[in-house]
Amino acid sequence: MHATQKPRHDDPLDVETFAHPEQQRRYIAAMHRIAAERRRSNPVRVYVSAAPKTVNDSNWQRWLKRITQDLPDGVELLHYRSAFEGSPYSWDTLAGQLDGLVVIGMPKRLGSRVHVLGPVARLELRSMVAQKPVLLFTHNLGLVPVVDCKSQVMTPPEAPRLKLIAPKRWNRDSRTLQAALDALRPASNDGQDPNRDMADHLATPFAVRSAVS
Repeated sequence: MHATQKPRHDDPLDVETFAHPEQQRRYIAAMHRIAAERRRSNPVRVYVSAAPKTVNDSNWQRWLKRITQDLPDGVELLHYRSAFEGSPYSWDTLAGQLDGLVVIGMPKRLGSRVHVLGPVARLELRSMVAQKPVLLFTHNLGLVPVVDCKSQVMTPPEAPRLKLIAPKRWNRDSRTLQAALDALRPASNDGQDPNRDMADHLATPFAVRSAVS
């Protein structure tokens, strides 16, 4: 399951994750900690970061619906139009009120695992990736935690973009995705937290991937 496992046909991209085992362990522990600290009275808000061209695409509402279906029930989705319509763009103010981020990049081609984020989306990702669940939305794979992706900063230097590559053998049953979804699940009304024992996961800090810079 780890990037250290031998790829097929000597293809370095033919892996289930680009994260090292220790990165995965720390990420999962951090997500479990977020889930354990969720209060029942707090809503869960996730921002969908997308370029204007994507927002204006005829498929925009369909993509939002799919993201909603892939996230836990009860998550509130925000995007540029719903969050900033009629008011100045103030990401720093909004980011503090968010519980997670979904980024939609420009795919290299239809069905590609390679997605490019513009300068604004890159900065939005950077501001949250060390603290909250951040997921890449892909049309063929669904949601992929950014921690599992290969990242590369692109030119121009004055407004760098970010290339994210999803693993070729990505598995939707991965522990990282399930942990991220747990971190975004609204707390149950009965106060119960089924199917999860957090006791062993609360002390490990979140490790940030240095590649996202």
